[in-house]
Amino acid sequence: MTDNGMARASGAADDYTSRQIQVLKGLEAVRKRPGMYIGSTSARGLHHLVYEVVDNSIDEAMAGHCTRVSVVIQAGDVISVDDNGRGIPVDLHPTEGIPGVELAMTTLHAGGKFDKSSYKVSGGLHGVGVSVVNALSEWLEVEVRRDGRRHRQRYARGIRATDLDLLGSAPDTGTLVTFRPDAEIFTELAFSFDKLSARLRELAFLNKGLEIVLRDERPEDPVEETYRYDGGLMEFVGYLRGSRQPIHDQVIWFETSRPEAEIELAMQYDEGFSENIHTFVNNIDTHEGGTHLTGLRAALTRTVNDYARRNKLFKKDENLSGDDVREGLTCVLSVNVMEPQFEGQTKTKLGNSEVRGAVEAAVNEHLSAFLEENPRVARALIEKSLQAQRARVAARKARDLARKKSGLEGGVLPGKLADCSIADPSLTEIYLVEGDSAGGSAKQGRDRSFQAILPLKGKILNVEKARIDKILSNDEIRAMVTAIGAGIRDDFDLAKARYHKIIIMTDADVDGAHIRTLLLTFFFRQMRELIEEGYVYIAQPPLYRVQKGKTERYAYSDDERDLEVSRLSNGNDGKGVSIQRYKGLGEMNPDQLWKTTMDPEARTILRVTVESATEADRIFSQLMGDEVQPRREFIEKNARYVRNLDV
Repeated sequence: MTDNGMARASGAADDYTSRQIQVLKGLEAVRKRPGMYIGSTSARGLHHLVYEVVDNSIDEAMAGHCTRVSVVIQAGDVISVDDNGRGIPVDLHPTEGIPGVELAMTTLHAGGKFDKSSYKVSGGLHGVGVSVVNALSEWLEVEVRRDGRRHRQRYARGIRATDLDLLGSAPDTGTLVTFRPDAEIFTELAFSFDKLSARLRELAFLNKGLEIVLRDERPEDPVEETYRYDGGLMEFVGYLRGSRQPIHDQVIWFETSRPEAEIELAMQYDEGFSENIHTFVNNIDTHEGGTHLTGLRAALTRTVNDYARRNKLFKKDENLSGDDVREGLTCVLSVNVMEPQFEGQTKTKLGNSEVRGAVEAAVNEHLSAFLEENPRVARALIEKSLQAQRARVAARKARDLARKKSGLEGGVLPGKLADCSIADPSLTEIYLVEGDSAGGSAKQGRDRSFQAILPLKGKILNVEKARIDKILSNDEIRAMVTAIGAGIRDDFDLAKARYHKIIIMTDADVDGAHIRTLLLTFFFRQMRELIEEGYVYIAQPPLYRVQKGKTERYAYSDDERDLEVSRLSNGNDGKGVSIQRYKGLGEMNPDQLWKTTMDPEARTILRVTVESATEADRIFSQLMGDEVQPRREFIEKNARYVRNLDV
């Protein structure tokens, strides 16, 4: 065996010569492997291009040279980003012999961000960003206003197409970048106003006083929104808290500069039960946390406990856990670090060890001072934390009781679960099905080897309005937790998940949409890792069955229905064609349910993602909270996107 192996290795070595070593010049490497630089070539990567260009403008603002950024979505999948910063340098580079702007646009790892005299801190991809956008664009044009002159240069797929032309005089300074993403690279080219809006609003909150304008020129009546928040993070906390009632009016806020980092924090407690902490490093959303989040959590727990003991607010041996202290807390922590070390390509977790100590010390100092100066607020938040502690103890008892009764998190599976025979979680999926009738059809129609079915009776508890003890006493939630097998909240362990596809299958009506929203709220609040790792899906059952003779087709929208009628009747008269409108899953027999909604070869399922956790937090609070008016406003604003709504 060793000899054969050596022979194969030897043969391979003979074939492997210098000819096989490719040298990718300029930006060829980016076009060859775009996913390495922007994560994907789908909608997520497409929008990442805009963020990279905007990041350059934000860096100018952070350095004190820019007060306004304008982003315009133009017809033809074109984006322009304009700012009133200093303008990218246009003089010849001393060693490369080309204008600075051309160097920045056509060379990886070229930019002012490496020179800390130009930018103390910066976001983006640290000199990679704008050249990557250029490489992945069919064309890009940059216009620079600097030193009283206006210059322009055009590129095609990352390569210079024109010289840097002098257009005339300029009354101000700034940079305008206009580009069209390359259809050879991206699977999607349509920009989403809502996606861009969420990120630009976030950047405006993080950079108080900066005005960011987003304009969509594609519709007949162009849409424009302006984001400017002079209150910065304090306004951000209010926006995220939404309709949840605060238990203290004043937002706790501080800003401080330490050798390790510049630190800004805003926080406020409300009557809700969710923990909503969002952290940023150099304007980058670090949704996986890191050392700054660790320092914040440690300081919160210690500071609140120390205050309560010092002021004799505890009974003997009483102590608050981190979860107790963070219940109902909306908090934004933003740190600027000169040399951030991120874990992973997507830069969502901070690794700088020194930042933990800096954040911990800063929060201890400023939160302690605030509590001493505001004893009524201190008592209110400590009382809320003590209520959370009592609920946690009750939840532990409920969990222990549930384990005995129903085998929660291991042991005996729910009686109504029809499990699959394959044990490998990566190959299995579970359908959470609305109603016993549809559950029965799904059980009969499924592939028993890899598909499990769990029927759910009625609407589950709205976890937005309940503490963990009440959540765990709900039969349907206990059945889901037991079936999935990964635990819940603090006990959650993704590695123990018994299925890697959790598919929500509800009727295509108002009640079905409500049940789906309740389930998504549950997963987002109690098992968020399932969503973050892409384990949660939404089934897409058909709305219509169109039949003529023995031929049947299924339609998922009114337009598809009309198309199928036209095809089957060889025209638009519809003669001899029958149409069945499915009011619910229970109206489909097992064979139909399999063919349309459960067969992996034919079905369509939508993966649930959390691209912006901050916006998702706010929307879930808005939709599932106590206040009616914000919910009504959300529905009125988004009703135009809803089709096939049964009322």
